Amino acid sequence: MKLTVKFKILPTKEQEQYLKETLNEYISTVNNIVQSMINNRHIKLTSKDIKANLPSAVKNQAIQDAKSVYRKYKKTNNLPILKKPVCIWNNQNYKINDCLSFPVLIDGKSQRIKVKMLLSDYQKQQLNNKLGSLRISKKSGKWIAQIAVEVIEKQNNNENIMGIDLGLKVPAVAVTSNGKTKFFGNGRQNKYIRRKYKTLRQKLGKAKKLKKIKQIADKEQRWMKDQDHKISRQIVNFAIENNVSNIRLENLTNIRNTARTSRKNEKNLHTWSFYRLAKFIEYKANLEGIKVEYVNPEYTSQKCPYCGELNKARDRKYVCKICEFSTHRDRLGAMNIMKAPVVDGVA
Repeated sequence: MKLTVKFKILPTKEQEQYLKETLNEYISTVNNIVQSMINNRHIKLTSKDIKANLPSAVKNQAIQDAKSVYRKYKKTNNLPILKKPVCIWNNQNYKINDCLSFPVLIDGKSQRIKVKMLLSDYQKQQLNNKLGSLRISKKSGKWIAQIAVEVIEKQNNNENIMGIDLGLKVPAVAVTSNGKTKFFGNGRQNKYIRRKYKTLRQKLGKAKKLKKIKQIADKEQRWMKDQDHKISRQIVNFAIENNVSNIRLENLTNIRNTARTSRKNEKNLHTWSFYRLAKFIEYKANLEGIKVEYVNPEYTSQKCPYCGELNKARDRKYVCKICEFSTHRDRLGAMNIMKAPVVDGVA
């Protein structure tokens, strides 16, 4: 399984200048190579054929990226022009120890620079796996490194299943086949943060501070993404604690049309990424050898898991009119998701 480890790097002012020059030269070189391939109709190139202020190893990588762009051009006949400064080194041309070390061109010669990194314990752990290419770019004034890693998935031979219901007031509810239930996240906090940023954007809009509005939007998205990471990690840890082998989630194709929400929560529904949270759960679960399946969400909020009767919940409480089974509405959803048919087959 392939993952991308994304982390900040802290270049000195001198190193930052080298990086700016390298990234701009790299993207310009890729565009020039693609244009040359189109004009000359051949893609057999070596680093000796490329005139650019880049180390030979980086030139070779630029050729590979240009070939990829050229192949896309041949399929679509649309020429993509790369604009965002970026540079890529293959796994043989960079090293990770206490610092991130990679070659750049300094005074016409290829020299390695060692740049400080900010790594979490989780990131350090992932970088112990087989490493792929290194990609460096600059976003919102910060230098970002991304490294592709090949992770070996664990084997899981347990038989317990866990259903997860995603929502707004309660971001996630999990129910396991061995009878455990847990609620994750704080819907009220999420709603408060979104309302806070919305009010701030309106004030900045009236003041015509457009650049500041973009910065605020980026900050809000980072906060939301961080919440999804934390919730998905807690869910997978809960699955591990309960020896779960399969996690079941709703098929999210039409969740924005079918999710249970009031008119006042409609805007929140369209700003919260159910899909991203589901994908975070999926890839973290897969790393632990836990299979993730998607099920048909039909009647999961109404069907009694014991007698099958359809009932509508009142507020947050569900009560079956036939067998009088009662529970939290979102817990009911997780129970039914756990038992529902898998989208591509029968559970």
